[in-house]
Order: sequence, then structure tokens, then C-alpha cells
Amino acid sequence: MSAKKTEEKKKLRPLRMILRILGGILAALLLVLLVMFLIPLTETGDQTPVEGSADWMARLDDSTPLDAVVIPGTHDSGTEFVQLAFFSKCQAKDIAGQLEAGYRYLDIRLAVDGEGMKLMHGFTNCRSGAMPWNGTLTLDEVLEDCYVFLAEHPTETVIFAVKQEHGDESVADFQQILNTYVQKEPEFWLLTDSIPTVGEARGKIVLLRRYEDEAGLGSDAGIPLLWENQSGHEDVSLNTVREDNGSYTLWVQDRYEYGSEDKWAAFCAGLETAETGDGNVAIHFLSTKGTATFGHPYRYARALNGKLMEREELSGWIVVDFASAPLAEHIYEFNFR
Repeated sequence: MSAKKTEEKKKLRPLRMILRILGGILAALLLVLLVMFLIPLTETGDQTPVEGSADWMARLDDSTPLDAVVIPGTHDSGTEFVQLAFFSKCQAKDIAGQLEAGYRYLDIRLAVDGEGMKLMHGFTNCRSGAMPWNGTLTLDEVLEDCYVFLAEHPTETVIFAVKQEHGDESVADFQQILNTYVQKEPEFWLLTDSIPTVGEARGKIVLLRRYEDEAGLGSDAGIPLLWENQSGHEDVSLNTVREDNGSYTLWVQDRYEYGSEDKWAAFCAGLETAETGDGNVAIHFLSTKGTATFGHPYRYARALNGKLMEREELSGWIVVDFASAPLAEHIYEFNFR
């Protein structure tokens, strides 16, 4: 090899190294894109419709207290399209789709966004669609879906369980901003500090709050829904906890850092422990992210929802990830056995 060619080869080495580094970075970015965004788009769950799922509460007696009704619910209800979806996506239907499928308990995580409010999961924003140009999912959009649904299905109700998910605002400021939304369409809201009957709740959004009433709104603040955080997976024997919520007693199992088998055991044990009706509300979360710091909810929902479909006894309010109409039907039909 001539000295000239050797010298040219030496000059090309840095360029080749740069190209290899750039190629590695591109491959890593493509992998991140695949895992974070493309794979979650395929995680849709069971999309089978069920006839009558939008009006199942019409079969309930008006005098039945909501605490005595077996109610299907969704965990992190606004996360069909969410940032870092591999870790954060918990649903494959939007709010309108969940209501049509028969779900009546919505887990609404809110943060103040300027003069309005947006839906979040942890530090990630929920979005209104899958495309990059789709904006943040706002409370206005979610409430519009609820209002349209209730106008078309006046025998139903929406249990709207609100949590302050992110931001530096005080709870009092958060409450006041949320109250401005309520006052825009007051005829759709049932504001009370005690559990209503089915008849009282028909055609209404029943506001439940996972925060103290620091604004002093009284019954206008909604029904308290307060419990201690149930994180951790070191002790897998834990299940339902009894909490005093003023006008009623809350029994709640929300072990969201258990693996599949431990979560199922906690879920079943909670069903055996909790009381329902007569001033007792039982909420059983089937949702979990698993033991990792950043989990993959779809993996666990696929296993746990299958187990739930085979269970022959349910009570209370059952809250799931990757909700489907057949799963909702399986839950609410326990009211009519």
C-alpha cells in the first residue's frame, strides 16, 4: 500500500468513527421510539362491544345507595394517549368509550394549566390523540364527553374521582379552579358530602375528591375519598385498609406496586375483608405497575383482567386498567344475579 493511500485511510478513520457513533445513536433513538410510542399503540385490549352497556344502570332501583352497587371503574382514565406511553398508558379507550362500555367510576388526575386544567399521569401529560400535533387532554374535553353521555343516557351516573396530580398550587387554589368548571354546567353535577342513591345520581356527575377541603367549600367540595398511599412491595400480605371518610367508611385496596400473583391475592383478600352498603364503600383496584420503578401496566392488566373474567363473586367498585366492555359487563352483572 502506497504512503499516500495509507495517509488517506488515516484521515478517514475519525469520520468512520463519527459515523459509527451517529449510527449507534440513531439505532438507540429508533429503539426508544419503538418501545415508548409504537408498541403501546398496539396495546388495545379487547375492543368487543356489548349491547346495553351504555344503559345498564337503568335496571337498578332508584332507592339503591351507590355504595351497594357493584360498579366498574377505570384507573388513570385519561391515559389512552399519554407521554412515555410504555410506562404510563393504562387505558385503550377514551373517556367517551369507557362510559359507553359501561364504566361509571372515572379516576381523574388533574393539574392546573394556566387558567384551566389538564389531565396527567404522574409527571406525564395525557394527550387528546396519538399524533405529535395532538394537544394536551384538557378537563373541558373530558367533561364535554361526560355531559354528552349523560344527556343521551339520563339513567346513568358518572362517579368523578378527582386527584391533584401535579403542580405547585395549593389545594385551595386547585379546588377553586375546579369549581369554576362545575359552575359552568351546574345542572350536570351532584355536589354532596355523603353517598347518594342511584335515583339521586341519575344523569349527574358525582364529585369525589382525593384531597382535603382546604377551600372550605363544604358539601360543594364533593364527597371525601381519602386514603393513605399504598405503595411498596416488600410486604405482600397487605390488602384492604379501612379509612374513616366522615359520612361513610371507605375500604380500599390500591397495592399498585405488587407483581401479578401478589396483586391478585391482595385483590381477592380485599373482597373477602371489605364491607359494602350501610355506609360502607369498598374500592378494589386491580391495576398495578409491578415491582419495577417504571412498570408496564399492559403486561399486568393482560394477566389480571383474564383472572377477573373467571371470578364468580364480586362486590364494591372494581377499578381496572385496559378496560373493555366485556369486562365491565362481567362486573356490573353481579348486581342482577
